[in-house]
Amino acid sequence: MSGAGDFSLRQIALPAFGPSVLYGVGMGAIAPVIALRAHDLGASFAVAALMTTVVGLASLLTNLPASSLTARFGERAALVAAAVWAVAAMVLGATATSLPLFAAAIFMVGMAGSVFNLARQSYLTAAVPHHLRARAMSTLGGTHRIGIFAGPFLAAAAIALGGIPAAFWLGAVTMVLAAALSLTVPDFEPRTTAAPGAPPVTIRSTFTRHWRTFATIGIGVMLVGAVRASRQAVLPLWAENLGLDASAASLIYGMSGAVEMLLFYPAGKLMDVKGRIWTAVPCMAIMAAGLIWVPFTTGFTALLLAALLMGVGNGMGAGIVMTLGADHAPAAGRPQFLGLWRLVTDTGVMGGPALLSAVTALVSLSVGIWTTAGLAILGAVALGYWIPRTPQVAHKQQLSSR
Repeated sequence: MSGAGDFSLRQIALPAFGPSVLYGVGMGAIAPVIALRAHDLGASFAVAALMTTVVGLASLLTNLPASSLTARFGERAALVAAAVWAVAAMVLGATATSLPLFAAAIFMVGMAGSVFNLARQSYLTAAVPHHLRARAMSTLGGTHRIGIFAGPFLAAAAIALGGIPAAFWLGAVTMVLAAALSLTVPDFEPRTTAAPGAPPVTIRSTFTRHWRTFATIGIGVMLVGAVRASRQAVLPLWAENLGLDASAASLIYGMSGAVEMLLFYPAGKLMDVKGRIWTAVPCMAIMAAGLIWVPFTTGFTALLLAALLMGVGNGMGAGIVMTLGADHAPAAGRPQFLGLWRLVTDTGVMGGPALLSAVTALVSLSVGIWTTAGLAILGAVALGYWIPRTPQVAHKQQLSSR
């Protein structure tokens, strides 16, 4: 590889970002129809809705095994294995004749995502020099979002031809392509020990050495995950509360996502040039403002404007969680650290909507949304306090931890 000063993201664009786009298309293709497929197999509406949480639950439970797999076999092998496992999951999802089989397929999808996402982050952490890291991570997140955005449209055409199972067959095809493209990823020798003669790096030893990072910045990124996941429920729920139809709700959600996609590269460049804090704090603060506004909206236009504001905030934070994880990951035990990092983030992703649901059930939807806004404010404060003010400081801290 070229020296850091000569490095360009174009050198690794296809192997680094190509599989991410394809994987995102596959996930985007099945995401809107998981509940529908479950209902066709006999699930009640409540159970069908619950089925959509299985992917996140599987990811949460398999983050640490995913880190061990990546540490042992390397990023390329982990990427390929995850994509092949996802192919099997998609085929099972398309052909399942019972709800338990379909649930197993969706759980497999979550398992594959845990390994795939960790391995691609670990690869970029090692491959990209620090001065381009945030742009690489935000581009990685952006390309995945592009795939997620395009997937439902391609699935709609497939479903028109072959019914709901066709979305899973489309997912299987994209995962095959992702596996093939992942074979071109340059591999790095797995580093499982800190130095010759030192004890093996384990998940426990990694946590013991870096627990302060998880207890400080880790709390901040957990709140980021909670707010982002809750936002996905806030918009459709409030749209329904206003009496808007499904097409209007989808349009609002889609336009908010489009704004996010426009900002991922500028956000990464700002992080690299000015520092991580310059996007992390505005991300959470703007999201908080949008969430506070939502319960005051009374129609389509006002809700759309609030959604666009949240899209700006979320777009400004594109790649922030992965970048902060990469900044603090040690060279020895990198996959183990990132597995723990993803576990912290996914805890927020699962916990945020659960808190929204609980507060909504006990009080009201408006109070639930404002509670989520409170989490965003706490996230802005936590990240603003603990993130180093410049990327150079973060890089020095990372080097000193190795």
